[in-house]
Amino acid sequence: MFYYVLRRLATVVVMLFLITATTFALFFASPIDPARYTCGKNCTPIILEGNRKALGYDQPAIVQYGKFIQGLFVGREFPDNAELRAQYPEQIVECPAPCLGYSPSQHRTINEMVSEAWPISLSIAIGAFILWMLIGVGGGVVAALNKGRWQDRGIVGAALIGFSLPTFFVGLVLLTFPAIKWGWLPIPSYVPFFEDPVNWALNLVLPWITLAFFFAASYVRLTRAYMIETMSEDYIRTARAKGVGKWQVIVRHGLRASLTPIVTAAGLDLGTLLGGAIITESVFSMHGLGYLAVHSVTNMDLPTIVALVLIVSAFIVLANMVVDIAYGFIDPRVKLAG
Repeated sequence: MFYYVLRRLATVVVMLFLITATTFALFFASPIDPARYTCGKNCTPIILEGNRKALGYDQPAIVQYGKFIQGLFVGREFPDNAELRAQYPEQIVECPAPCLGYSPSQHRTINEMVSEAWPISLSIAIGAFILWMLIGVGGGVVAALNKGRWQDRGIVGAALIGFSLPTFFVGLVLLTFPAIKWGWLPIPSYVPFFEDPVNWALNLVLPWITLAFFFAASYVRLTRAYMIETMSEDYIRTARAKGVGKWQVIVRHGLRASLTPIVTAAGLDLGTLLGGAIITESVFSMHGLGYLAVHSVTNMDLPTIVALVLIVSAFIVLANMVVDIAYGFIDPRVKLAG
């Protein structure tokens, strides 16, 4: 197991390196001059050249990429020009490792913006994940055990409705009625967990339900399909013939074997969601990574877009690694080569 984890970590490092190189090349080695988006409509050629020099865009792409990688390990200073830093020492901006870059449109390091946004996205993602896994897997198991009965038809019908409704519609309905019209819950605004755990949860209930409403629907159908397939296997009938209890057969033999494809989907969904639930954050005006991504695209803030692409990619790659390791614990038929 130890050597397997080491190999997976090495693979993750290689994949992240390839992702950073590809992303950086697409944005900064393209014919489009990134300095064009560092100032507004009144940007003169002199200002444009000054910004290009200050941000290091006048250097070859490979040099810019090398400085970006170096900044991830040892940090950087902006302006990205020693002459300008010596000439204007009061304007030096420190970007500690891991430095993701500097946003010329926001006049801040990307680290600062991400550090403000990621707790919001993390809170939304983790709460919604727990909720949709409980509802989705639980509902799928109940539907599978009552195949063809009214419970099965009711759960599958509800899942179909949930899967059909767009996230922004569910979010707007929840925001309009329970929060604004009826006042059952506060209008969502982020409260740090360690500052007030109760208000933290109350303010995130609606975003959690919005995301869980969509994801739980697909997990109900996924769990139901695999549970029906697993419960018809020969080893399930053998366990029943040996007198193993009903719930032990369902949980230990049926559900455990069915979890492998569910965990795969859950890892990918959670990894993507950690990078920001763009629609949900926009509906509830939660300034997480998704909201930051929309704002960066609108303003053509290329350094921030690059950083967010890398963050989301890292989440997905790491989630896949965790899923691969979890296989060995969930399904006894899976053996991890050590």
